[in-house]
Amino acid sequence: MFEDTRPAELNASGEADAWAAFRVGHAPERLALLRQLRDGAVPVLLGGPDGATLTTSLWTVDDQAQRLGFLVDPGSVALQALIDADEAVAVAYLDSVKLQFELAGLVLVRGVQASTLQCALPQDIYRFQRRGAYRVRPGGRQVPVARLRHPGIPEMALALRVIDISVGGCALWLPADVPPLQAGTRIGELVVELDQETRFAAAATLQHVTGMGDAERGVRIGCEWQPLAGPAARTLQRWIDQAQKRRRLLSLG
Repeated sequence: MFEDTRPAELNASGEADAWAAFRVGHAPERLALLRQLRDGAVPVLLGGPDGATLTTSLWTVDDQAQRLGFLVDPGSVALQALIDADEAVAVAYLDSVKLQFELAGLVLVRGVQASTLQCALPQDIYRFQRRGAYRVRPGGRQVPVARLRHPGIPEMALALRVIDISVGGCALWLPADVPPLQAGTRIGELVVELDQETRFAAAATLQHVTGMGDAERGVRIGCEWQPLAGPAARTLQRWIDQAQKRRRLLSLG
């Protein structure tokens, strides 16, 4: 289980930076990671603020011009949505490591052999251990809730209990009286209410459905976040950091 006990760094405003432990701090290291994505033709998922997603691969890494280029289909509807938003969050995986970075200044460049979505070189890349992500299992009187529309029945609003949550995804309890959900289903918007003052919205993909010894009452559904927008990711990370601190204090008695 991952638990970073290093003291938080301060950002430009003098506030504790909850993302400091995950940030790739040196430009040569960031370039090396981007080149691994390019050379390995690693799938990269681009997500826009309106929920549009596009799977692509990194084609060019130009450190002189400070530009990236992703292979794209110029006729893609999702591509146009990303260009219109002029921002996106990229997520890719190198073995057990999840990389996440924000993109800005998106421009479609049409070529003779291929078209590319070009953007500025990211100034920050965040690196997470997929299997080592710290998972919070909520306790106490106030249990986090995820609110969403049933993907197969849009008029049905659901409020599902959060069993556990991490920077990579969450597990939800689906009661037996709710129409089932299938693995591979994409949830366009899922609003997670962590407590009375903390909430964020995200898209997610349903990874698996698992019985928990009492399948007649319901099942556990595991969801993976699609690229979290910066504010949502920071909100979740701060909440997890606070949960870790509370756990440490309780363990000290």
